Amino acid sequence: MLHQIKEFGAYAEITGFRDAKFSDAETFLKECRKKTRSIDLQFYDADLIATQEHLYFAALNALQAFNNKTNVAKSLAVETMLYASAQRQIQRAIQRCGIKPQTQNMAVTIIGENLVKIQELLKEICVHVKVKPDETVLEMTKVKLEKIKATFQIKDEEIKSVISGGDLEAAVVGLVVERAALLATQF
Repeated sequence: MLHQIKEFGAYAEITGFRDAKFSDAETFLKECRKKTRSIDLQFYDADLIATQEHLYFAALNALQAFNNKTNVAKSLAVETMLYASAQRQIQRAIQRCGIKPQTQNMAVTIIGENLVKIQELLKEICVHVKVKPDETVLEMTKVKLEKIKATFQIKDEEIKSVISGGDLEAAVVGLVVERAALLATQF
């Protein structure tokens, strides 16, 4: 799904791929990044992404960090990974939410000012992974919800304190987004 982030003059394409086919995640990412001079590209393990909202707010927080010159990473792509993972250390962020050779469901953020270049890059990614975008990998399932709770160390007591109308999914998504937003205060 394409998002226009007017306050930063940017677009963010957030999508996913089911059963993505690539052998070496790191090589794959480097190949894609070589083609992206003015666009920031980041891949994530979609099984640890709490919906589109999770990555949208990670992108927004990363753009804000660069705008305020409070960024930790040198690139917007890596800063987005930090916010998505709710980690301050790059290696821990990648371990938590990054793609690995066994990753099959992949999420992606493509952030830039040029909409045409973003769309072209998305097409190239489709060729590399040999599948079309499938945003359903970003949707919450019961298994995914439990995996996210464990990964982000979300306790049942926290959920009880924020749950509204019995919507467990919304509560977990909100807590993940909150953890990411709190990174800005951790220096």
